Amino acid sequence: MSPRSPSVNEELRRRSRERLLQAAVELVDERGYDATTLGDIADRAGSARGLVSYYFPGKRQLVQSAVHRLMHRTLQAGLEREPRTADGAELLARAIDAILGLARDRPVLMRTHMAGILQAEGFVRCPEQQRLAELLRDTVEAHGSPAAERDYPLLRAQLMGAVFAILLPGAPMPMAVMRAELFQRYGLAWERGTPPGGEPPGGTRGQRLPDLSRYFDTDPT
Repeated sequence: MSPRSPSVNEELRRRSRERLLQAAVELVDERGYDATTLGDIADRAGSARGLVSYYFPGKRQLVQSAVHRLMHRTLQAGLEREPRTADGAELLARAIDAILGLARDRPVLMRTHMAGILQAEGFVRCPEQQRLAELLRDTVEAHGSPAAERDYPLLRAQLMGAVFAILLPGAPMPMAVMRAELFQRYGLAWERGTPPGGEPPGGTRGQRLPDLSRYFDTDPT
């Protein structure tokens, strides 16, 4: 048997890494972070356990990369869904809805991700994160930003803050409220993207969105 070509070996490595990332998403979503071991992830992926440490320094880095991959794939699907569009406002609305939708649909996974970012290791820069960053940067540019490199990190920070607020144990913010806040910030009409429930808070379709300050009032009186 002739030896495999470098391109074939590279494709096999890519597939192996993808299986580990998918297995990490599935297991953390099912069991939580603490109850998921690297051995569990390798077994679910059908990989040798030594391969995990070959690709990733540790579990925290693996899980962050896995969630970044999920975010990228979810965002890409949202941006490319039918009807396809090049309208910048619609693309930004879809991007916001895609990320906030993960907080709603995958709360265990996204809470784990947010907690991981706040650990000592901080934000993991990996190929999956870079692909996600490029997609968000392109969306900001399509929306009309003259300085996407400057404005993209602001959007990322606002999305992370919104996800954190939605998932905050004991005092979660309603997703519709956080969506309305972001849509106001970027001048997006409520009916853009995928509106939750069809109507904005207060039934203001086609009008200026309502004052949201009451949701952020921390005075108990």
